[in-house]
Amino acid sequence: MMPGGEDVGGVVDAGNGGTLNEFFRQVLFLPEQASTFARDVDHLHYVILSTAMFMATLIFGVAGLFLIRYRRRSESQATRRVQTSLFWEVLFVGSPLSVFLAWFFIGYHDFVWMQTPPPEAMDVYVVAKQWMWKFTYPEGPNSIGVLRVPVGRPVRLLLTSRDVIHSFYVPAFRVKQDALPGAYTQTWFEVTRPGRYRVMCAEYCGLKHSEMWAEVVALSPEDYAAWLREQSGGPVALRDATPGAPEREEPLVPARLAMEYSAEAPHGELMTAERGTLAERGERVAAEKGCLRCHTVDGTQHIGPTWWGLYRREERLEGGGTVVADEAYLTESMMKPQEKQVEGYAPVMPSYQGQLEAAEVAALIEYIRTLRGARRDGIGTGGPVYEPIDGR
Repeated sequence: MMPGGEDVGGVVDAGNGGTLNEFFRQVLFLPEQASTFARDVDHLHYVILSTAMFMATLIFGVAGLFLIRYRRRSESQATRRVQTSLFWEVLFVGSPLSVFLAWFFIGYHDFVWMQTPPPEAMDVYVVAKQWMWKFTYPEGPNSIGVLRVPVGRPVRLLLTSRDVIHSFYVPAFRVKQDALPGAYTQTWFEVTRPGRYRVMCAEYCGLKHSEMWAEVVALSPEDYAAWLREQSGGPVALRDATPGAPEREEPLVPARLAMEYSAEAPHGELMTAERGTLAERGERVAAEKGCLRCHTVDGTQHIGPTWWGLYRREERLEGGGTVVADEAYLTESMMKPQEKQVEGYAPVMPSYQGQLEAAEVAALIEYIRTLRGARRDGIGTGGPVYEPIDGR
């Protein structure tokens, strides 16, 4: 278990961290602490503010005392020359420097923790668009405006944008991450208690920026598993991440109203039901877009690097250097294939910038992720179509 939470019966419960923690939280008007990050982030915040307030009070108090005690008492009074020692200079410079360095190392430690998803984290693909959030689960369901996650399980979000820069921000989780057009970024969190938590866009993105919100619905592991079974087992037309059983008891909460799609509403985009899992959609996209003409999925060499075992593999680049084939690189290689050319392959891949929807990129990445372990047989890898030049 990471710092910031206590494992109770398989579900993390961070609690309020005590009376002092709750006092500071209410005095500073902070939202509730609903993730394993929240309490540690807040505690560092409390220490920095408390230290700053204490030092400001001390400095102004000493300045006031000196102003009264050492005020000029007559026009002929001359100020004595004050010669300090090296000890006092080192003390007054070294003390605040040590405090600042301590804050830096504590903050850096928390930053690395918050930027390093656990290997067992559950993935959800997030697409931002003026002015809505769309969530896609590898198991198949889609959702607009509502992200459902299990309590006590790390969740990694893979974020991208269809238009401008957005920023995924959940105040109760103390999580904020930019979503960039044509690229994938990531963040993660682990919810500590069931509930509903507001999602906002923290990067100005246009006229209805203030209306670009969504909601995280944290379900118990049992309720989440039941909801997922309901989604994957029902008719294709209903696999649109409709509410789970606990949510149906409160159908008029703000996030449910956000699911009322209309042309004028800020979330006015109809859900399109998709067949199969995200990886299966990726296989269809790869066939439809001609990816399998140059890339194989069984490890054999062809015009482009094979997709079998590609995910997280370290590739050597033309001109020196290496790159890890993670979500960010795979997305970049689709949009800007000539930027980081894999060694030994000709630069013949065209750019798919503007040709692939963000959801299609997510599906392709998820498909590539599945191509590891046992070799996949029976999948055609037909080469490119060559047309002969007249007279040759």
